[in-house]
Amino acid sequence: MAAFIQKLFGKSKSTGKSGATRGSAKPAPVKPVETPAVDPRDELRATQKQQLANAPTDTQLEQLAIEGLTADIRAEAAGRLTDKAGLQRVQKEAKGRDKGVYQIVRQALQQLRDEEERAQKIRDRIQALVTSATEQARSEDMKLYEARLDTLLKQWAEVEKQASAEQTSAFLEAVHQCRERVNALKAEAEDQQRQEEQQQQRAETLALLQTTLDELRQQSPDQAPAISSLDALQKTQENRWLEATRDTTVDKQQQKHYESLMQPLKLYIAALRRLGQYREQLATFDSAPASDSSSDAQTRARELIKAVDWPMDFARPVQLDALTRKAGETPAATPSKRDDTEQKQQADALKSTLALLDEALDAKQLKESRQLFKQAQQQLKALDHRHSKPFQARIQLLGGQLRELTDWQGFATEPKQIALCEQMEYLATQPMEPEAKSERIRELQNEWRELGGSSDRTLWTRFKAASDTAYEPCKAYFAAKSGLKQANLETRKAICDQLATFVDNADWSRIDWKSAERIHQTARQEWKAAWPIEFRDNRPVQKRFDELLKQLEEPLEAERRKNEALKQDIVDRAHALITHEPLSEAMDQAKALQTEWKQIGITRHREDRKLWQSLRQACDEIFARRDAQKSEQQQASLDADTNAAPVLTECEAIQQATDPEAVEHALSGVRAVAAEPVSPAVRERLNQEKRRLTQLLDNLRIRSRVQTWQSLVSGRVSGALDQGALPETWAQLASDGDVMAADELVIRAEILTGTASPESDQGRRMQIQVQRLADGMGNSNGDTPDIGRQLEALVAHWCLRLPADAVNDSLAERLNRSLETMLG
Repeated sequence: MAAFIQKLFGKSKSTGKSGATRGSAKPAPVKPVETPAVDPRDELRATQKQQLANAPTDTQLEQLAIEGLTADIRAEAAGRLTDKAGLQRVQKEAKGRDKGVYQIVRQALQQLRDEEERAQKIRDRIQALVTSATEQARSEDMKLYEARLDTLLKQWAEVEKQASAEQTSAFLEAVHQCRERVNALKAEAEDQQRQEEQQQQRAETLALLQTTLDELRQQSPDQAPAISSLDALQKTQENRWLEATRDTTVDKQQQKHYESLMQPLKLYIAALRRLGQYREQLATFDSAPASDSSSDAQTRARELIKAVDWPMDFARPVQLDALTRKAGETPAATPSKRDDTEQKQQADALKSTLALLDEALDAKQLKESRQLFKQAQQQLKALDHRHSKPFQARIQLLGGQLRELTDWQGFATEPKQIALCEQMEYLATQPMEPEAKSERIRELQNEWRELGGSSDRTLWTRFKAASDTAYEPCKAYFAAKSGLKQANLETRKAICDQLATFVDNADWSRIDWKSAERIHQTARQEWKAAWPIEFRDNRPVQKRFDELLKQLEEPLEAERRKNEALKQDIVDRAHALITHEPLSEAMDQAKALQTEWKQIGITRHREDRKLWQSLRQACDEIFARRDAQKSEQQQASLDADTNAAPVLTECEAIQQATDPEAVEHALSGVRAVAAEPVSPAVRERLNQEKRRLTQLLDNLRIRSRVQTWQSLVSGRVSGALDQGALPETWAQLASDGDVMAADELVIRAEILTGTASPESDQGRRMQIQVQRLADGMGNSNGDTPDIGRQLEALVAHWCLRLPADAVNDSLAERLNRSLETMLG
């Protein structure tokens, strides 16, 4: 291709040499150019298309977009441009010259700006999410805390791919802190609920024990509940108290209160057992004649009293009183008969009870009347003969009224009792879940008791038989449940064996403390899950389990306290950083302390929570200093914006100017204000004004230069040119390259500025364009001088190298018209 172009247009170089000859001699007549066999425009078009097809550089695309021979070549080259700076240069060159290229480049620049704006919005959103997550991690506002965290995570998922590694790390770190707070709050709430439930269980245990003891102290031992019932009550409440005090802090006063209630109950139950063991011997003494008061009988009576060892706080059985008299001693007064004052108090209480009984009988309240009558009988027994005698007749009268009410009530309750029998008999035929069926049986039995029972033995037998029949299918279930208790017992034994193996083989110097703590927690959870269980069988296993837990807890507790000391040291160092300078160093060290915190092992939850709150407080104060500095910077930005407002107003007033000094003064003001900490929006306006004023100043300078060049071009023709007043650099510009003819110089100027040439010079112009293209393709580095520099070189060549007889007014007018194009 290059050889063909050189062969085709080789005569143009000789034309340059002949131009040099014409500079010193009379111009020779121009020979007509031979018409090539191939149309140069077609060849140039093919060359440019081939250049587009061969992956041109951005510089070549710019040149083709501006100087392409056809509109489709220029449009294709402009459409393939992606560099923003190149698009802006092409837009500037195409403005007013090529509307198609101008619109293509304008749309491409707008798309670039839109993409940059979208990217900036995404970056701003990512930064806002990171900031929100960080603030969420520090916030003390726990209202909808977890919901707000979920919202942040959903929003982050939409922009996570566009986030940088640093932003992702910061966001995930904040989310981790938020989740730790959520988990800590949940654990704290669960712990609080568990403690409240345990407190409720302890209160109910104490109340039940107190009520039981009060009833036992008030009633005769002969009327006391069965030993099996009292023993079951004692064991149930002991286990209930054990569960209600496990893993929690119990007030010492409350614990003492429990022991003060449980101990008398145990003594009373033990005394009842001893009384039952010696019941036959007591019967022997009862059957002995009253006159038998031998020394041997008294001795045996004393030994029997000592063996029974009845507690003093409870009413004595009748047998013991008789035995005491046979031992030759005066029966000890019961606690309720110790003195006359207490007898009077008991009499007053009985009087109040009888009044309530009278009211209940009048109101036909059978259940309440029976309870009050029973209470009155117990209070009467607590009185001595002197204090009880005035109440005996009234109690007999009220007793008769109670019997009448019972008989009357029997007529009213009999239909209801018959209905209960029918319901129980129906229940016996229904297939139901054993638990639900058993519960329903208990409900019907409770309703029967609430009706006050029945004096009709046949009706009661019918209800009892229906109850037994209904409960029969439940026996297998509860037998299986008993088997479950045994399985749970075996499970607990296995837990103890596994725990013992771990404790015996653990190397506490190299153990994984978190795993050990999980084993401790899992053992307790599995132990609790192995329920229900027989309390009596569980006692030795429970004791072993508690001992193993203690062996495991001791090293764990030591490790926790050691780690708490390490975290306390971190907290102390964090508080020392609150006033540390410089602030950036304090913030970096605070972040390092938080990382160090995470590397520390197990601690007690409550202590860890307190230390963490103290650390967060110190870190918040450190970062609050940063926020304060940001506030100062924001205020400084507001002040700078205020100072920039009049400068911007002054600059915006300068739209068109002819005085470069005024534009330079306004530009200096913009630069001075831009050096201050203005806001991004104001800085963007300042940059826009700076670019606009710079462009305006450049246009004024270009206008001044062009006008100067035009006067020099005209002066060269008229002979009024003072070459000594020309710029010093023009001599070098004019000396570069060969001397060209005046008409070639003007045509080159017209090509550079896009000015039309006369019809007679079109062939010559085409040759010069092809030559310029060949020279451009041979330029390896792709650098092309700007149009202004090339035009200045042409004007310098016009003024310094062309002979006076080579220039004329026509060529000068065409050259000045080309220069006028630069003025827009």
